[in-house]
Amino acid sequence: MASNRSVPADTVLPHITYRDVARASAWLTAAFGFTEHYRYGPPGTPSGAQMYLHDAWVMLDAADPGQKTPAELGYGTQSLTVFVPDIDAHFGTARSAGAVIVEDLHETIYGERQYGARDLDGHHWLFSAHAHDVSPAEWGATITNQPPSQPESG
Repeated sequence: MASNRSVPADTVLPHITYRDVARASAWLTAAFGFTEHYRYGPPGTPSGAQMYLHDAWVMLDAADPGQKTPAELGYGTQSLTVFVPDIDAHFGTARSAGAVIVEDLHETIYGERQYGARDLDGHHWLFSAHAHDVSPAEWGATITNQPPSQPESG
């Protein structure tokens, strides 16, 4: 996989709320290619699950009483970006599986080839692949600090 100083791939473990964890796990597997690592809670109605796609890991949490998903609220509050090695194939699979495509596959000014989709409970996902190594300064960003693991920008 190529590297890109504008969008480094980092590790984070987001927790995402779903109305039905078992259904969400099956959907994320079919549409986005995730693999369930484990689930917990009562058999048949799990209260959570951990899933992964390449180096991206997420936790699925069952909605608490009164808690709403983005689809139920009518809006979302976050977007999750996952890096995949073959973005074109991933896009085709997601679209064929019924993911709602909200941003067609395209190349960004900061060197990413990506698309956006919403899942069954309305969560916004970006799937991306580094297309070019682009310095943030090249597209208008101002470097405020240089992370220790990043090469000099310029």
